Amino acid sequence: MILNRIYLGAAALVAAFPVWGQDFKIGFPLECDLETECYIQQYVDHDPSSKSSDFTCSNLTYDGHKGTDFGLRDPRLLSRGVTVVAAAEGRVIGRRDGIVDKIYKSNDAERVNAIECGNGVLIQHAGGWQTQYCHLKQGSVTVAKGQFVRQGDPLGQIGVSGKAAFPHLHLSVRKTIREKSYVIDPFAPKGRLSCDGELETLWDLTPAYQAGGLLYVDFSDGIPDFDSIKLGQASRNLSRNSDALVAFVQGFGTKKNDVILMKINGPAREFAQQKFIMPKEQAQVTRSIGKKHTADWQSGVYTATVQLIRDGVLIDTVTNSTTIK
Repeated sequence: MILNRIYLGAAALVAAFPVWGQDFKIGFPLECDLETECYIQQYVDHDPSSKSSDFTCSNLTYDGHKGTDFGLRDPRLLSRGVTVVAAAEGRVIGRRDGIVDKIYKSNDAERVNAIECGNGVLIQHAGGWQTQYCHLKQGSVTVAKGQFVRQGDPLGQIGVSGKAAFPHLHLSVRKTIREKSYVIDPFAPKGRLSCDGELETLWDLTPAYQAGGLLYVDFSDGIPDFDSIKLGQASRNLSRNSDALVAFVQGFGTKKNDVILMKINGPAREFAQQKFIMPKEQAQVTRSIGKKHTADWQSGVYTATVQLIRDGVLIDTVTNSTTIK
């Protein structure tokens, strides 16, 4: 139970003073490409009030969040397996496996009580540092308690166990000072000093900050539900007599008044187009456009293009195609 007690303990305070030195650095905790396969969904919350703010003073966090969340740009990678690795060398002092992979809902509070981390690994490093890896896939944890691991050694795979609303790795970094455990933001280890980000971080190579974006667009034969999109289970092969021809997109970190512009071009002309104006900030968002079946769809290539526009500036684009024979 060490794994949960430390993760949930009230002593885990966000550090607001210099506790970092050159004695500890961490590497990227996943075997995936940050630009094409994975992304950072949420960062440590630096706002002590009931509001929230990440280390850049932006909205990629939520109230009380004590870690960095790495999601999958294409959630179908969940079933293929994305390896979680040790961010630094140390000794495993806690591990758990056997918790079912299931998207967390508000009525699941009792199910995940005392196991919010889900399947996970806790590593003790030199100098009072710890890293914790949560929401791993059931049956994927490869290390044992007491085992020494080096940076880059595999620990398990990204999953959706415990209190996880989408498939991701939750990485927490902590340092013990005078018997108190402090949450350390690896992007701002001295506490947030400005809204421009930190020049010094805990990372060997600091991951780039992306202030929201689009993850992927694909096709289905109806408007899919959000859970199936998050789990990579919404895509369908289409035929000339499919019930509908729908393109759906998943994005993250959208802000109020952001514009999502979706378009489907058919074999000879524009098939569908719609503009969505975001009503509020949203950690994750999905939108769909398309048409119901009225006559057999024309054979050929259908291409969906989605743009995310913020303050009149295009900040991201994704595209995908499907062929109807």
